[in-house]
Amino acid sequence: MEKSGSVIGGILWMFFISLLLFWLPVIGPLIAGIVGGKKAGGIGGALAAVFLPSIVFGAMLFTLAASISGLPLIGAIAGAGGVVLSLAHVGPLLIGAIIGGALA
Repeated sequence: MEKSGSVIGGILWMFFISLLLFWLPVIGPLIAGIVGGKKAGGIGGALAAVFLPSIVFGAMLFTLAASISGLPLIGAIAGAGGVVLSLAHVGPLLIGAIIGGALA
């Protein structure tokens, strides 16, 4: 049986479900990961769908906070805080993605 899925589709599903379920701290990202992992079509695609956006988002947050701030050191500290918040969201999303990828 051939598995079909799309990493881009998994990313989009994870993003929109995470936005809709932001008020559920652990369960929201877990549900988003399960659905996005199933849409990604497997565990490998699900892992790519989790880590690609989180790395890009964390780097963007760090760069923008450092460049917008008048003081680069304060901006770098604020950007690092954003990266930590992004990484805190990835844990349940990753577990859900692995479960969803295994179910696909």
